[in-house]
Amino acid sequence: MALGLATGSTQESLYAQLVRLIRQRSIDVSKLTTFNLDEYIGLGEWHRQSYRYYMHEHLFKHLPLSRQRLHVPDGLADNPEKACQAYSEAIRAAGGLDFQLLGIGSNGHIGFNEPYTPFSSRTHTVALSDQTRLDNGRFFSAHSEVPTHAMTLGIQDILEAREIMLLATGRHKADTMAQLYHGDANEALPASALKHHHNVTIVMDREAASGLPEHMQNANPRTR
Repeated sequence: MALGLATGSTQESLYAQLVRLIRQRSIDVSKLTTFNLDEYIGLGEWHRQSYRYYMHEHLFKHLPLSRQRLHVPDGLADNPEKACQAYSEAIRAAGGLDFQLLGIGSNGHIGFNEPYTPFSSRTHTVALSDQTRLDNGRFFSAHSEVPTHAMTLGIQDILEAREIMLLATGRHKADTMAQLYHGDANEALPASALKHHHNVTIVMDREAASGLPEHMQNANPRTR
């Protein structure tokens, strides 16, 4: 099985629960293959703010996973564009993603696909928006330390996953989730590309769902 994984504070409790369940049920994960959504350009795997480091701390080091099967874009690649192409090809060679986990940015980005990223995009480099750098600045000691560029799985790569789950928590995501619920698929809101997928589950807490119609706030919404 090939899993597409995401990072961020929203995912931390999920990974903790996943580790607990795998250990309790003695699930064999030795042949599990993972592909992370993104990585900052310029940060190596042992930089504390790199996504490879995040995954090591929150998931990889807690399970008997094969390192050769754990894929995260190389933020220190000599040729980032070539590395991006190879990353999409590696996913296809693995048979595609069986499951993709997503978070969502306050501007609607999934992965680091910023607004107006073509829905047809493959893994690519991206200049991070001011909003994204501001949102992620809380993880760095100074705004000047926040990387300006990243590598990210493309929207088309994401949409080719057989199943997708998006998690959203916090009132600061409420406006974005309301736009996603009410609007049509539009490249101005990258997450709206999920409306083109046949098997998407969206999980929100009450705060993130507070901008939705009242009957939806107490439901388990599923978008198709």
